[in-house]
Amino acid sequence: MARPRATYTAEFKLSAVKMITDQKLAVAEVARRLDVGENLLRQWKKAFLDRGDAAFPGHGSPAPADDEVGRLRAEVTRLKAERDLLKKAAAYFASPPT
Repeated sequence: MARPRATYTAEFKLSAVKMITDQKLAVAEVARRLDVGENLLRQWKKAFLDRGDAAFPGHGSPAPADDEVGRLRAEVTRLKAERDLLKKAAAYFASPPT
């Protein structure tokens, strides 16, 4: 039976990555010590190396880039709806009256 999905705090993730980077421990060793998957640790390490301490914003404060992406996706959805409405209106008014 599979384990339930675990959530980890930003502090836990940072301490795990610091064990790998500062203490020069192997990813496999840290994974065994913390009972975390090796691939998950590699993802955390990559995120830390890319973005530093801001790599793990948590649930309440997404990264500014994520906010921008969400806002742009919502705008694209709204603009597509407006475009489709205008297409239908143009087709309606272009057809001859019956």
